[in-house]
Parts: sequence; structure tokens; C-alpha cells
Amino acid sequence: MVLGVDAAGHWTACKAGRQPAAEAGSPYSGIAVVCLVLFGLIYLAPFAFGENTPVLEAQVREIAFQLRCPVCQGLSVGDSPSELANEMRTLVRAQLQQGKTAPEVLDYFAQRYGEWILLAPPKRGFNLVIWILPFTLIPIGVMVIYLAARHWVRNPSARASSAQPPDPAYAERLRRELDSYQ
Repeated sequence: MVLGVDAAGHWTACKAGRQPAAEAGSPYSGIAVVCLVLFGLIYLAPFAFGENTPVLEAQVREIAFQLRCPVCQGLSVGDSPSELANEMRTLVRAQLQQGKTAPEVLDYFAQRYGEWILLAPPKRGFNLVIWILPFTLIPIGVMVIYLAARHWVRNPSARASSAQPPDPAYAERLRRELDSYQ
């Protein structure tokens, strides 16, 4: 017994070697063959067109997250949905397949776009200031806050003595109004 599809689209059983009469000219059989061929091509395409191993894709993602997207504001090439970012990821993949290392790929983009394209600037030259400055400013800021707080706690009388005493007429009026509420 073989399963077949009748004219209404229902599964039917027929003897081996014999198809139901309605299925012989049915457009469903052609569509099924086309779908199977397309599915096979889509499934096998990555294997036919190149080596897309998980290791290669992980390297592409790692490098893409180190590059700034020239089109998107503040996004890496790995995060960007733009067409240019897709092209840059494809270029990274092609260079890795050619045998280039990650530093060589990053150098290629730095030469083409400038050091701006790198999300983490290299630790040399003037860029060294960007890496050192935060670590030097934080202790200085903590020291300034400590000294200001220490001065504020030690001299509370200096702030109190600078205040002028209230006018005696005003003080008397305030005292009378407060007494009236009791």
C-alpha cells in the first residue's frame, strides 16, 4: 500500500505501483517536488558555498563586536542591522577564510577607516591618555570629596556664625503667633 493525495487534497491509500486517477494530473505533486528541491538547496547551500563552521562564525562575531558601524550611532558592526554592517561582516568572514588573523583583519579596517572604526582604541600614543585618565581622576575625585566633607564636619560653627540674628520686632511677632496656636 502507498499513500497518495486525491483531488480534494485528502490522503488516500492505494496499491503499490498505482496512483489514484485524480493525483496523476494534480498540481500538488509538482509543488511537492519543487518544495523538496528548494528545501534541499537551502539546507545544503552553506556547505556548497563555503566553510561556515561554528568556529568561523564565532570569530566573525568576535571581530564584528570590536568594530564600530560607520552608519549607526554608537553600535558595533555585530549589533548593527544596516546593510553596510552586513557587508563588513561578510568582508570579515572572507578575510578569515583567506587565512588572515583577527589582528590583521582589525588592522585592515583601521587602515581603511582610521582608528575611529575600532571600539577600543589601541593603547599607544595619545590614545594612552584615554586609558589612563579615568584611573587617575577617580582617586583625585575621592580625595577632593573626602577633604570637603572633613572640612564641612569640622567647622559647623563657621557656617552658623555667619548667619545674622533676626530682627527683634520680627522675633517677637513670630513668638506671639506661635503662642496663639497652642
